[in-house]
Amino acid sequence: MRGLDRAAWPIAALLVGYPVWWALGFGGLAVVVLAPPMALILWRRRPIRVPRGFGIWLLLLAGYLVSSVMLAEMPPDTYGEFGAGRLIGYLMRLSLYVSLTVMVLYLGNLTERELPQLALVRMLGVLFLTTVAGGLLGVLAPRVEFTSPVERLLPGWISGNSFVQNLIHPTAAQVQKVLGHASPRPEAPFEWANAWGSNVSVLLVWFVVGWWVYGGPLRRLAVPPLLALAAVPIVYSLNRGLWIGLGVAGAYLVLRLGPRGRVAVCSAVAAGVLAFVLSPLQTMVAQRLDSPHSNDIRAFTVTSTITAAGTSPVIGYGNTRNAMGNHKTITTGKSDWCDTCGHPPLGSDGQLWHLLITQGFTGAALYVAFFAGAARRHWGDRSPIGTAGVLVMVLTLLYMFVYDGLVTPLSLYLISFALLWRNSRDERRPSPVALSAPDDQPALPRSR
Repeated sequence: MRGLDRAAWPIAALLVGYPVWWALGFGGLAVVVLAPPMALILWRRRPIRVPRGFGIWLLLLAGYLVSSVMLAEMPPDTYGEFGAGRLIGYLMRLSLYVSLTVMVLYLGNLTERELPQLALVRMLGVLFLTTVAGGLLGVLAPRVEFTSPVERLLPGWISGNSFVQNLIHPTAAQVQKVLGHASPRPEAPFEWANAWGSNVSVLLVWFVVGWWVYGGPLRRLAVPPLLALAAVPIVYSLNRGLWIGLGVAGAYLVLRLGPRGRVAVCSAVAAGVLAFVLSPLQTMVAQRLDSPHSNDIRAFTVTSTITAAGTSPVIGYGNTRNAMGNHKTITTGKSDWCDTCGHPPLGSDGQLWHLLITQGFTGAALYVAFFAGAARRHWGDRSPIGTAGVLVMVLTLLYMFVYDGLVTPLSLYLISFALLWRNSRDERRPSPVALSAPDDQPALPRSR
């Protein structure tokens, strides 16, 4: 990353320096820390350019502000009192939404000289390697955790909030009984295991672009062993949404690439499947597919979320609520005789459901419209960055059913959106994707 313009360093600090933020206890909140200097630089650069379709995102943000009037209200079949915890959760999500908005505008207003597209893609590639390293840590040393400096400094009434605790307390893995016995699900350096699954798939896309499509001989040589290494925590994550996402990505590339690209993708997939079948990892996948108990939990929370959203369909309730009971019993809270009883938070099983409870059907529709609109507008961009960016938009729409967007996944979705936006300012249209030979690397776009 040497030689970057000074204006690009907030982005480099966010992506390349992410492990430091995680260890300090900021993690996904790093963007909140970096947003003020980015906003100051943007203010000095007026007028500020905005991308097409950004009005939809601003409406989504405005809707979240309006939803605050419902924070004290309770939908039917939920319980809890309005207090500091609910307000903290709302304010943290609001600060994240605003900070991510600043980040997108900042990226889009940097010139190609200040932050080349390839440099940004390779920063994401570095974060992919960090994510793989964190995943391996979660597999090999799942009990690793520590109290971060931020956690030590915050008062207990803030750090004790469950949402805040996930963000500021670094852990290597979530140890869960998904297979009927305690097994680690990697989450380092992110806030929970599902965030790790969403993020590793998005970062994998950009890693392949930066290291294979635009990589020299040494980078290309390193890609196969690094992907093989990444397969270990990907399997150990027991993350069916991630596995489906990778399958969708493969099908998308076969659809979008030319003949040589299709041959390369099919060959890579075939080699990967063969190596996987011959490895011990396939046994773990089979066990996970035979243990679909989380389906009942998701069905309960999704149904309850839709019912609750129907009582405030336009603006939602501003924040999540706890369901009365769970999929097994009307009892709330764990006990000696029922350690699986509890009160699952509504909207915790995917960004779509989170938006339904927090911003109603209006917010959910705006979210879908924003990312679907981005995919539609840039579908004709067949450059490597355009093809990869549209793929991430497709994955964003897929993952909204199973993964929460906040905190870090939404950051990566919007950085990918910014890459598409920057790519649309090309002076010339790059040649179609070619994945087979180093000397066929397509030209990188030049921003105006």
